[in-house]
Amino acid sequence: MLFSSYVFILVFLPITLVGYFLLSRTAGRSQALAWLLSASLVYYGWWNFSNVWILLFSTLFNYLLGVYLSSGSSGRPRRAVLAMGVAVNLGLLAYFKYINFFLESLNVLLGTDWDFPPLALPLAISFFTFQQIAYLVDSYRGLTSEYRFLHYALFVTFFPQLIAGPIVHHKEILPQFERRSAGRLRAQNLAVGLSMFVVGLFKKVVIAENIALYSNPVFDAAQAGGLPTL
Repeated sequence: MLFSSYVFILVFLPITLVGYFLLSRTAGRSQALAWLLSASLVYYGWWNFSNVWILLFSTLFNYLLGVYLSSGSSGRPRRAVLAMGVAVNLGLLAYFKYINFFLESLNVLLGTDWDFPPLALPLAISFFTFQQIAYLVDSYRGLTSEYRFLHYALFVTFFPQLIAGPIVHHKEILPQFERRSAGRLRAQNLAVGLSMFVVGLFKKVVIAENIALYSNPVFDAAQAGGLPTL
């Protein structure tokens, strides 16, 4: 689901905003944040819902490690847990990014013709992997607070930055989820957000897509070997 698509602009975004502010006003802060988390998971799973389980595993795994690392205990066990956490995160990333390359190389080296089904790379795996590695390191250093799982999960999956980035720091996002004032509908905030969205939409639809009409044939020709690549 692209930010410039009709289904996002006319369906997903309005429903998400209305539900968030309505729940903030009538049900409570936790319910409103749970609504945002649910919407973010729907957004992420729009392309391939099976990838949602990878995102959820990564989120729960890193949250539990972060809780342990920030518990105040000291010594080698914490360092070992941090090293294990970083290794698991990087291993998961390497598996999805390079397993196809590894298997193809194995065929070449062994002279075999094994047919391996291609493994699709989960969306945004680099973003949420490095984002959570930074969280683990800060937890080890004692720089994190006792965040609730709901807040942490939303920090990882929040749809405006999950797919396109940028990688954000927990100190920039998580405190905002804890503010009750964030659930109040304010005309100024809505105007600023809408203005930023319209400017970005203009850059994408009017500028980038028109330039793509000329640049894509060049890139395609280069990929096919028709042009020299540097």
